[in-house]
Amino acid sequence: LSHGGSVFRLSGDEPAAGELQLPDAGVLEEFRLEAGLPLWVFSGDGFRLEKRIVMPHLQNTTFIEYRLVESSGTATIDLRPSIAFRPHEDDVASAPRDYAASQRDRGAIEITSGDLPPLRLLCRGARFVAEERELRELLYRVEQSRGYGHAGRVWTPGYFSVDLTSGESIVVAASSDAWDAIDATAPEAFALELQRRSRLLAAANADPGADPLRAQLVLAADQFIIKPQTRAGEEARRHAVGDEARTVIAGYHWFTDWGRDTMISLEGLTLQTGRFREAGSILRTFAGHMRDGLIPNMFPEGENEGLYHTADATMWFFHAVGRYVDATGDRQTLRQMLPALNDIIDHHLRGTRFGIEVDPSDGLLRQGAEGYQLTWMDAKCDGWVVTPRRGKAVEINALFYNALRFMEGWNREQGDNDRAAALDAHATRARDSFNRRFWNEAAGCLLDVVDSEGVGDDAAVRPNQLFSIALDHPVLDRARWAPVVDTAARELLTPVGLRSLSRGHPEYKPNYHGDLRTRDGAYHQGTVWGWLIGPFVDAWLKVYPERLDVVERAIAGFEEHLREACAGSVSEIFDAEEPYTPRGCIAQAWSVAELLRCVRKVSRADGQMGQRRMAGRPG
Repeated sequence: LSHGGSVFRLSGDEPAAGELQLPDAGVLEEFRLEAGLPLWVFSGDGFRLEKRIVMPHLQNTTFIEYRLVESSGTATIDLRPSIAFRPHEDDVASAPRDYAASQRDRGAIEITSGDLPPLRLLCRGARFVAEERELRELLYRVEQSRGYGHAGRVWTPGYFSVDLTSGESIVVAASSDAWDAIDATAPEAFALELQRRSRLLAAANADPGADPLRAQLVLAADQFIIKPQTRAGEEARRHAVGDEARTVIAGYHWFTDWGRDTMISLEGLTLQTGRFREAGSILRTFAGHMRDGLIPNMFPEGENEGLYHTADATMWFFHAVGRYVDATGDRQTLRQMLPALNDIIDHHLRGTRFGIEVDPSDGLLRQGAEGYQLTWMDAKCDGWVVTPRRGKAVEINALFYNALRFMEGWNREQGDNDRAAALDAHATRARDSFNRRFWNEAAGCLLDVVDSEGVGDDAAVRPNQLFSIALDHPVLDRARWAPVVDTAARELLTPVGLRSLSRGHPEYKPNYHGDLRTRDGAYHQGTVWGWLIGPFVDAWLKVYPERLDVVERAIAGFEEHLREACAGSVSEIFDAEEPYTPRGCIAQAWSVAELLRCVRKVSRADGQMGQRRMAGRPG
């Protein structure tokens, strides 16, 4: 559904489709967020109009409210919906043209097209004027800039018309939910959502007055946690064992739920916001989809089975479980998952899909299969894998060592000392090999990939090396931490995250723009990623715990960004050079999650430093 706007008229002018028309000079006076919800204020000669939108949690419904705050008399508002049904990744020109509208009762119509889900529109108190017709072709400018089809026609069933006086409002609901649910929710949708958001802030102990940045991020985090309603049977399976299915949307508008993004995001989205039950549900949901020692990399839209082409998502699973258990003390979930976690390690030791296996010669984890991109640097276009990184990648081995140390401790805790001892031996060997093979003495930092297929060792300066310090169990020798962190700060740090490649590399791309092939060629070749602020802050504070000024400046850049692109959220990526234009998804789960986690971490570190300063003062 594309909401085509409204016609606000004080006379009998013919409504125009697809735009907001106001008498005289229609002015957008203000846009702001209230408790994270958008509010537009329009004003003109003798009137003031407010527009609000809310999408209730775990519902497939959007409510749009128009409130006439001030008016010199009775005003007529005409609301004409512009309809274009299509999957969110399809070309804008692919929308069907065979729509049908049926009026259920006053102010309620249902729109259908073939076997697609029906759309129900409800506007109680308004009269519906049937006027089915195809509207003019729309230009989608963002699609045009991205090299996609960018012109598509939309259809309208007619328009809702209502007369309002000062202080009155009208609410439009657009939904694929049942009529009864829409009817029951519409009158109090905004009040209920504001109450829910107040509870979210209270659960996260986030006071909007005392810490507005953190409060804003807590509300932004909420938008990514969903029920996987598109996978038939998922909810039923979880209910059968007394659980609820939950997952994480990786980014809006184009991504579904990705295993890697979910596990990286889990701490910030749930553990930092007091949503412990949902954190456990997310972990158990993904554990239920484990195959051959791997969790899914992603679930294609509408599919029940995931795709498993990833070498790191499963290693991030250990990280997420570790942070979850540490935050909640939920040993029951840990005991429930331990057999599956041990099975993961066994599969990696003997080898699993896509060439993911431990090299028996040095104990390091290698990965790679022709035509696949298995790490988070996963751009691929028309068979071209931009950064294949086949071999032994630095962050994969940092994550593998971290997983081995977690498993050693968890098995020892459960009394399996023999397995714990074997895991300790694997971890010790991997650590020795890592420090011998990955250290680049000439550059004073780490290699990105060793034993890389067709390359040998790849000395590109990338942010991946930070995970050797940032994780709970650092694999890198402490004596080498400072030069690695210094290199990242000098070569990669920007006000909105870290570059994916240093400027001096011949493949460095300063901008992310153009058609799909051009964009994919730049995706991990310099483009800044917001989520990388997380490992940078973790590593920096391990090396320089008293140098909070550096991380505070890094976080401050995001405060400005929260006012652009998707207001109140954090974009997926940014250009690698000033002005660091936001690109990609307008709201990205791991960007929000890692920034939220860093804000909390720096706040706590600042408080601890303050206490130390006070303790050191003379009495």
